[in-house]
Amino acid sequence: MVVRIRTVAFEGIEVVPVEVEVALAQGLPAFSVVGLPDKAVAESRERVRAALGAIGLGLPPKRITVNLAPADLPKEGSHFDLPIALGLMAALGLVPADELESYVALGELSLDGRLNPVAGVLNAAVAAGAEDRGLICPAASGPEAAWAGNAAVLAPDSLIALVNHFKGTQLLDTPRPRPPADGGPVPDLRDVKGQESAKRALEIAAAGGHHLLMIGPPGSGKSMLAARLPGLLPPLEPAEALELSLVQSVAGQLAGGTITRRRPFRDPHHSASQAALIGGGQRARPGEVSLAHRGVLFLDELPEFQRGVLDALRQPIESGRAVVARANAHVTYPARFQLVAAMNPCRCGQLADAGLACARAPKCAADYQSRLSGPLLDRFDLAVEVPAVAVADLALPPPAEGSREVALRVAAARRVQAARFAGTRLTTNAEMEGEVLDTHAGPDEAGRKLLLDAASRLRLSARGYHRVLKVARTIADLAGAGRVGRVHVAEALSFRRREPTN
Repeated sequence: MVVRIRTVAFEGIEVVPVEVEVALAQGLPAFSVVGLPDKAVAESRERVRAALGAIGLGLPPKRITVNLAPADLPKEGSHFDLPIALGLMAALGLVPADELESYVALGELSLDGRLNPVAGVLNAAVAAGAEDRGLICPAASGPEAAWAGNAAVLAPDSLIALVNHFKGTQLLDTPRPRPPADGGPVPDLRDVKGQESAKRALEIAAAGGHHLLMIGPPGSGKSMLAARLPGLLPPLEPAEALELSLVQSVAGQLAGGTITRRRPFRDPHHSASQAALIGGGQRARPGEVSLAHRGVLFLDELPEFQRGVLDALRQPIESGRAVVARANAHVTYPARFQLVAAMNPCRCGQLADAGLACARAPKCAADYQSRLSGPLLDRFDLAVEVPAVAVADLALPPPAEGSREVALRVAAARRVQAARFAGTRLTTNAEMEGEVLDTHAGPDEAGRKLLLDAASRLRLSARGYHRVLKVARTIADLAGAGRVGRVHVAEALSFRRREPTN
């Protein structure tokens, strides 16, 4: 007799159906798991044996074979424990095999029979619902699975509770989704004194989803400004929240099964590896670019990152996807993020102050900034100088306008963009390209003349030319203008990066 239980494997955020086949045969006692299991799956034999023993069940003295089909698909993770245990109990007649056929099961077993939470439950629940199946998962993962809207979710806290449910002696309640987390308070823009140009650039970046580069000496407030960007951004739309939650679920970062409507803000250290930033590693996990999906990726001390790591950002910035290539598979994660970076103008950071600058100034600025490739720098829509704040400015009272006031203007501009791109895959001006860009961001005659003249003088690349148009469209949206004009183009050009002087 062969018992089959449905479970899943993960390729990025995609779910691949896996069938756990359990067969008991006569012969020398053995317990084998086949079907390209990794170390965690192979060790499930001992966890399953101990968990069954903890609830008073012993394995029969037979040859037990567990096949994970399809056999040529690598199986990774500890979530195969529960379907293997259920398959064994069904083969022994302890739980009804026909009822299990309508469920997808995943979960890790403790040695005492308790069920531990696993990653990817939300993804598995969405896939199970699409197949009109129920889901069996650990109790700690139940609220996460409930967000998929699948009513047939069983979330026991132990193996014996699941057995009793199928026997009818202890019915399990359907888990309910927990309210979305608000993430707590965020820093207010009112805390920043001075830096009016940088604040304006931050507002434009928030309104249009543009990439922003801030250049200034140490202590000028670059990191402080970046930390206040989340307070300017509108909450995630339901579809965006689901996309992000699928990534977080696979990464095991949905704490307590609670999703959030707040856009993510990720700020990895400059020692981060390419696998940490883009994704990869032994199990091809999502990187920071995917964990920042539909949110902000902040890179402080930009030139201190490894050059190869930074250049690997270029493809996700353009495509909105992070592709992790392996010999046996290509794993793709969504990575539609907003890049915000900060850097000093040179190694000492005091290029603008002749009294504090090093002896190699100004040549040190070109050497320091040459660590960044031109193609990467060209992908920033906005570049703004953040000069040192005068002590006299620090003594002034807080500015009258804070994050709330700016966020209202950003929200109004985002509503204009939502109406503009209704029925398309686009959400912000930064995503426009091709005919859509020409249609919605084409300037009037005076603006076009200014842009063509500036493009020639500044030697803008085709990408730089189009990014000026996108920024100008956002500036026009903030001003409530229907057409991009000369004044909007002029302000957009003022935020284009200039090469350091030698």
